[in-house]
Amino acid sequence: MKSKRIVITGGPGTGKSSIMQQLEAEGACCFHEISRQVTLDARKNGVEQLFLTDPIYFSQKLLEGRIRQFKEAENGTKPLVYFDRGIPDVKAYLDFSKTPCPPIFIEAGRQYRYDLVFMLPLWEEIYVCDNERYESYSQAGEIHHALVTHYIELGYNLIEIPPGSVANRAYFIINYLKPF
Repeated sequence: MKSKRIVITGGPGTGKSSIMQQLEAEGACCFHEISRQVTLDARKNGVEQLFLTDPIYFSQKLLEGRIRQFKEAENGTKPLVYFDRGIPDVKAYLDFSKTPCPPIFIEAGRQYRYDLVFMLPLWEEIYVCDNERYESYSQAGEIHHALVTHYIELGYNLIEIPPGSVANRAYFIINYLKPF
């Protein structure tokens, strides 16, 4: 059985990780965001914000990790597999930072295709900056725009998850996917 690959994405601080934790608590197979780990690993080597210092290297590490997650999902035993961010997010962040994008990032988005993409809208009431999330709310909006633009360029139809409690947002996804 080939699992359906489902991406949950959106700008920073929109609730992706919380929804993923809720889905996992419901028994779903989830691949979590890896950018925080890449950032923490860089800090151990003395680089405070790797994306700001070397966006291409940071993005390459993300791309490698997300491709690894994508391939690991092929061995899944559940009909649905969820990803906290997808491969196209890497190029969208490079676009946001106005960093010229090497072709490998564009090609990866075309080669590794997801079955469905859920987009979380900006939601100022839940937005929080922390040690790994340094973007302002305004910048989060720019990132959101870059994500929407790139996913649409790749031919995805985005399903927007409405604001609400974490449980309600997770159940929105689950209910949407029932006929899937």
